[in-house]
Amino acid sequence: MKTTIDIPDDLFRLAKARASLSGISLRQFVSNTLRAQLEHENNLAQATDPPWMKGFGGLADLGAETARIRDLIEEEFESIEPEHES
Repeated sequence: MKTTIDIPDDLFRLAKARASLSGISLRQFVSNTLRAQLEHENNLAQATDPPWMKGFGGLADLGAETARIRDLIEEEFESIEPEHES
């Protein structure tokens, strides 16, 4: 898909130089970098998800509802097994 984005001149020059040093096109460099960033953010989000979300998912398109459900579940677990302070 083609799209147009505005990139600051200094960032554009850095990206173009890095792509050239890597022997790939700017298009491929931008795609690779964007993909890596999105995967990184996804991995961070998964690392902070509570265990119950791994089994049932995070309701990705229902962010506010997911947060509400997470809070309810955490409250219930606190009433069942309160955390012990060290």
